[in-house]
Amino acid sequence: MKSYEVNFDGLVGPTHNYGGLSYGNVASQSNSQQSSNPKEAALQGLAKMKALMDMGFQQGVLAPQERPDVAALRRLGFSGTDAQVIERAAKEAMPLLVASCSASSMWVANAATVSPSADTADGRVHFTAANLNCKYHRSIEHPTTSRVLGAMFANQQHFAHHAALPAVVQFGDEGAANHTRFCREYGEAGVEFFVFGRSAFDNRFPAPQKYPARQTLEASQAVARLHGLRDEGVVYAQQNPNVIDQGVFHNDVIAVGNGEVLFYHEDAFLETDKMLAELQGKLAKVGGNFQSVCVPRSAVTVDDAVRSYLFNSQLLSRPDGSMLLIVPQECQANERVWAYLQSLTSSGGLIREVKVFDLKQSMQNGGGPACLRLRVALNETELAAVNPGVIMTAPLYGSLTAWVEKHYRDRLSETDLADPQLLLECRTALDELTQILKLGAVYPFQIN
Repeated sequence: MKSYEVNFDGLVGPTHNYGGLSYGNVASQSNSQQSSNPKEAALQGLAKMKALMDMGFQQGVLAPQERPDVAALRRLGFSGTDAQVIERAAKEAMPLLVASCSASSMWVANAATVSPSADTADGRVHFTAANLNCKYHRSIEHPTTSRVLGAMFANQQHFAHHAALPAVVQFGDEGAANHTRFCREYGEAGVEFFVFGRSAFDNRFPAPQKYPARQTLEASQAVARLHGLRDEGVVYAQQNPNVIDQGVFHNDVIAVGNGEVLFYHEDAFLETDKMLAELQGKLAKVGGNFQSVCVPRSAVTVDDAVRSYLFNSQLLSRPDGSMLLIVPQECQANERVWAYLQSLTSSGGLIREVKVFDLKQSMQNGGGPACLRLRVALNETELAAVNPGVIMTAPLYGSLTAWVEKHYRDRLSETDLADPQLLLECRTALDELTQILKLGAVYPFQIN
């Protein structure tokens, strides 16, 4: 039976704005308060989805959240009609309104952690929605994330869904941005790789001094237990606290893996040699041949990696066994990064080709190609059980492009967020989107 890695890309929401909400994310903070272009952002993301589909890769789409999140503002004491809630929040607590309008759910690498059926004890694909409790604007996402994933992967014979972990600092969970999987074939047993920034209970692990470490060891261990993973099929590694303090807020900003290959920066991890040996040994036990590609700091500095998002790329397997790297345009603009990539692809190694995409709207808010996708390994039977409305096709691409053109603004500033009309525009758009994607009622305004 064939198996596939399906990339489900996040559709950028209508309130895409540069709120500068993510402390520790250099791009997010440096572009704070600039005007954004939600229409361009959504179209850039859709163009990437369409391009990968045209290249023969399995591609899906994951719907955005309802924003502004009026229910979240009500929980914080704002009352009245929806319009009055927004107007009062804008007058009394503008930062809370900005947070309630965040479109950061487009970075669906943070939506959940996913384990394929070949790895789990009950032979089902498991999903655990990330609590994202390090940042308020993201901590409000997981209830809707769970409903959307449930509508996409509804067949209980094949799919199992877990609620987000307790929303406390000890179990900070940022989803697949700190998780990858190594395997010989997507449908075979593999090794799941969890990267954490700190331990909540064990002070033997060093912690960053400037920026927060968002993923805890304890959260990663809890997800592995929930998914029924075997000890011999799991490796835990600590991210280098020094790179967190340089703006590497998730592992997918400094490393990316796929198949049997890990592509990483020399300074990405602590105890790198020990980690690589464990990955190699455990993958060998299930018939895999682990390989790594280390980018030396002498060629690409951590600062280069953060500014270009070199590692926030998509590493994709091609039929001939070679790999394709999908990178943002910022990699081409960085002289050292581009020189390294040219030498990498001309060396005859594992990564043979680089394709560049314009994702400026996402990049300026601190998210690149890898942030925009959630990877789900599925066999043919499981793929057939996925809601067909969310699998990208040429007609769906056309429908979504027309939908964006119809509903999205081409300029959005912080003052625009205070306009109650924006809420009505977003709800109208999302109600139509759930019909296009055949999701049913997943948003609070559709349920309440």
